[in-house]
Amino acid sequence: MSKKKNMPSKETIQEAHAIAKATQRPGQTKEQTKLIEKGIQKGIAEYKKRQKSKARELDKKLKQSRRDLNATNDKETSGFADKPPQQPRSINVLLPWALLLASWIGFIGFMMFEV
Repeated sequence: MSKKKNMPSKETIQEAHAIAKATQRPGQTKEQTKLIEKGIQKGIAEYKKRQKSKARELDKKLKQSRRDLNATNDKETSGFADKPPQQPRSINVLLPWALLLASWIGFIGFMMFEV
């Protein structure tokens, strides 16, 4: 297998060339400018490698935390499947039944006094 030499992208080359031209000193030869340009290209390539590495590590941590969260959620839901959930008795549940009972009592009372 032959290793493919990493060639910088056109954008990287253009950016390095622009930076090298901008920092060029009077009396500096073209060879010196090209060496500076190559150094800038290497620096940009190294920066991009580090950023990709950081992004991969962050993505791995994010995926792992999602897996952990899903695993804990699965454990919690499996615990609830064993026993039925208990509904708390609240006024919202009892209110309709109380109103129905009161209306029937009122109706029966009305019928008794009407006769």
